[in-house]
Amino acid sequence: MNVASEIIPRPAHLWHLPQLAAVLWAFTRSTSWLPMVRSRWVDLRTLAYVTRLGWVSFVGKPYDVQGFIARDGARIHALYVRPGARGQGRGAVLIRSAQAQSMRLELWTEQANLAAQKFYHTHGFVEVARSDGSSNDERIPDVHLVWQKTMPEGRI
Repeated sequence: MNVASEIIPRPAHLWHLPQLAAVLWAFTRSTSWLPMVRSRWVDLRTLAYVTRLGWVSFVGKPYDVQGFIARDGARIHALYVRPGARGQGRGAVLIRSAQAQSMRLELWTEQANLAAQKFYHTHGFVEVARSDGSSNDERIPDVHLVWQKTMPEGRI
């Protein structure tokens, strides 16, 4: 398999669960400001559920997931890249692929996650709201970001 094929998003399957979880946990288990509110078992069940629904795409080799996105229509539920693979365009490939398939995308990210906010702003997302976190699992303040595809000039 060549390197270019490793950065084309592909649908995830249940056999990718251990690798998807490893990518997720590399962030959630090592981020000091993020409280751990779910067990690994709940994370695995959730990843299995959204994978079976067809919401998850990944980049990397079939047995070396480097990053993934979980998206239900316009709603991005998760986008994570393995720490050693960050800054190499994998997250950008995942988000641009989602943008190519949608007219609008939205997500929530933690206010403390400045790197994520910068990443999404770089890809055309704008902040539309902030919350005190009372409606998210972690109970920490978050930011609602939205991206809208623009029509070429002269199109109605």
